[in-house]
Amino acid sequence: MNTAAPITASSPLVGKTVLLVHPAWHSCGSYNVFMTQAQAYHALGAKVLSLAITDFPGNTAQSSAAKAYFDATQDLKVERRFFTGMPLGAVATRHFIRVVNAWLHGDYAAMLIETAQRSALPVELRATKIDLIHCNHFFCMPAAAKLRDEQGCPLLLETHDLQARQFALRNRDAWTLSPKAKYETMLAQELAQMRVADILIHLNTEEADTFSALLPEKQHVLLFPAVAPMPAGTGDGIIIVASSNYPNYLGLKWFLSEVMPQAGDIPVRIVGNIYRMVRWRAPLLYRRYKHLFTGFTADLGSVYAQARKILLPTTSGFGISIKTIEALSCGVPLVATRQAFRGMGINPATLRNVTLAEDAIAFAEAMRRLGKTPNARDRVDSSSDTRQLYEKLFAADAYRQRLAELVEPLLKNGADAPAEVAARR
Repeated sequence: MNTAAPITASSPLVGKTVLLVHPAWHSCGSYNVFMTQAQAYHALGAKVLSLAITDFPGNTAQSSAAKAYFDATQDLKVERRFFTGMPLGAVATRHFIRVVNAWLHGDYAAMLIETAQRSALPVELRATKIDLIHCNHFFCMPAAAKLRDEQGCPLLLETHDLQARQFALRNRDAWTLSPKAKYETMLAQELAQMRVADILIHLNTEEADTFSALLPEKQHVLLFPAVAPMPAGTGDGIIIVASSNYPNYLGLKWFLSEVMPQAGDIPVRIVGNIYRMVRWRAPLLYRRYKHLFTGFTADLGSVYAQARKILLPTTSGFGISIKTIEALSCGVPLVATRQAFRGMGINPATLRNVTLAEDAIAFAEAMRRLGKTPNARDRVDSSSDTRQLYEKLFAADAYRQRLAELVEPLLKNGADAPAEVAARR
């Protein structure tokens, strides 16, 4: 969905070219953030390019993986999409073998940084005048920094949470060689890449506070992501939406193993490609509740439009939850754990159409209450507390205004630009 405002002559970035650098991901919360970044820069008048970096050796611009990525991301509205990755021949080098050894011990930071470092920059992209680079995730920085050094332009890094914590969480149950990579080791690599950026953008309050303390010498900006609104829920469904990542798996495993046995015969629909991870990691649980999974859909809007209630059984994870923001925009009543609202800097208990349930018994009881009134219609309009919160913090207009306030000074010449940027001009 393209929610960007039309470009006008008065738009502050008219004549500027912005490059978005990001992992070659789609069908996930991060991809939604990439899309709304592009929409916002277009609305500010800029020409927008995209460089997707894959983390799997051999998936270069000429690979079938590149074609699959382009096919899956046609809704990323940019003037030109580029794709790059590490050539397969680099795997045989002595240095990369050492990196693979670190990865086998769970050091995801080392592997991701190295694959980005060895990814070739597209010739056409290098020949293009770029005025601003907006990089997503620290492990894409090696490629973004090379381009910044060639272009002499400002480089923003959007951190998308403290990734070393995510890696450590993934390692908790994952098979790795002993000893497992330490959180401190991965954090040091993350911070080293972050120091290269001119300005660090953080998507949630917890992330901003943590990185401000870890890197006090850098400029930090709290910028909640813009998330495309979902249609108002006017149907009868009770839904869970989840993409395939480890924190989502942990929450759904808790929901299926502890909540559902106490909830009774509630017709819940579980939407998204999370079924793959559940099927792989908990096959017995998946077989028991296979009938609840509806799989991936490219039309999430229709799913939310059919919702009467949304469940957010979030038990772990860091950073802001995109699916929580989507649920807020839908406007229907929510049953959620407090963890679902992490990083927003708000108290969800004050939202009148949110029922907080911190344990399995309370969550199941809230679900049973829903099941007793299957034909009830809760009021869903712009006056709902969750929809108002969405408009205030996460709507496209709010995001564009905050982004303009950040980037306009960066693109000014001379002393008006921040010192690190002006020094390169």
